Amino acid sequence: MAEVLVLGAGMVGVTTGLALQARGHQVTILDRGAPGRETSYGNAGLIQTEAVEPYAMPLAPAALMQIAMGRGYDVKWNIPGLMSQMGAVWKYAINSLPASHKRASVTWGKMIRQSTDLHGPLIKAAGADNIIRRDGYIELHRTPAKLEKARKNAERFLTEFGVQARMMNGAELRAMEPSIKADILGATHWSDSWNCSDPGALVASYAALFQKQGGQIVNGDAGDLHRKGSAWVADEVTGEHAVVALGPWSPMLTARFGLKVPMVYKRGYHRHYHMDMPLHHPIADFGNSVVLSPMRRGLRIATAAELTLHPRMTPPQLRHGEQAARELFDLGAPVEAEPWTGRRPCMPDMLPLVGRVPDQPNLWAHFGHGHQGFTLGPVTAEILAEEMDGGAGWDALQPSRLMR
Repeated sequence: MAEVLVLGAGMVGVTTGLALQARGHQVTILDRGAPGRETSYGNAGLIQTEAVEPYAMPLAPAALMQIAMGRGYDVKWNIPGLMSQMGAVWKYAINSLPASHKRASVTWGKMIRQSTDLHGPLIKAAGADNIIRRDGYIELHRTPAKLEKARKNAERFLTEFGVQARMMNGAELRAMEPSIKADILGATHWSDSWNCSDPGALVASYAALFQKQGGQIVNGDAGDLHRKGSAWVADEVTGEHAVVALGPWSPMLTARFGLKVPMVYKRGYHRHYHMDMPLHHPIADFGNSVVLSPMRRGLRIATAAELTLHPRMTPPQLRHGEQAARELFDLGAPVEAEPWTGRRPCMPDMLPLVGRVPDQPNLWAHFGHGHQGFTLGPVTAEILAEEMDGGAGWDALQPSRLMR
């Protein structure tokens, strides 16, 4: 019998296994598929130490009107998708108000500033340096007002969190990224952050490290989790403890054990395109609601949020992102027949659930990282492992907060 059974082999689940393994625990990871092939695969590849504030819902009247009318590309929705999670979306809006968002940012910033420190040793031990760059990413600004706002934001992040950034004019931007052909006013180079050219491969390399060090990864149905005496069992795999790290699928499982989790499911898309002159850095073009990342397979165009029950065959956000990318540089044809899609598991208070599931002995929650599971996995894994070894845990992250 494993001491700990971890359900989920994404970034969060695999780093949970590694953190517990480092403390001497015998760990088995259970997942229906290969490590890193679900939500962890579909991100922009950024390990974002500069993202010290969680994503808030746009609440300015003009922004809300644009979203409601379906005119923008930051958030798309349809009625079934919105109605299916209306309660969670409403709570997300309330927690996006300045006072609540600031409270969440205190905890969020403390976590995210540790991300490269904790990814670094894992990358080295897993032999994954060949897919990691430690030279940041670039955020574009097209108008004087947005450039000035970005400058003030960078100054505030430096003062409050120690985030390093450099403001660039258009000429400096083109010198750094010669493939850009459009006339862009300026940009921020967020130099603290790292980027990965194959997010799924990074998770897989961490999983291989976990197995090399004696951990087991088993294919099976995590939804089968149940008690058997004092143990937890899922698909005939047994553990004294069980950790739910199933990302957007977690609430369906925890509801069976009394923990009802309101969650905002933000669907995202990406697709890869050929480029003769690849980018040197990922580029965040928030004016067009896309992040453009150089990957092993080509340029990955990753979209913003969509509140829908089912994926679209021709997502308008991705279509718009492709058009924006073609205006920036010479973009080739797609290298895959269809876009990838997945859902981001976003908590209404913007903080993940990390800790004991109330009233369930030795059952633990580790999910709800929103846009940043890829970045935060090793950080919250350490928080959880410390609590499992008798530490106090982080009160702001405890699942019990949902019952207060």
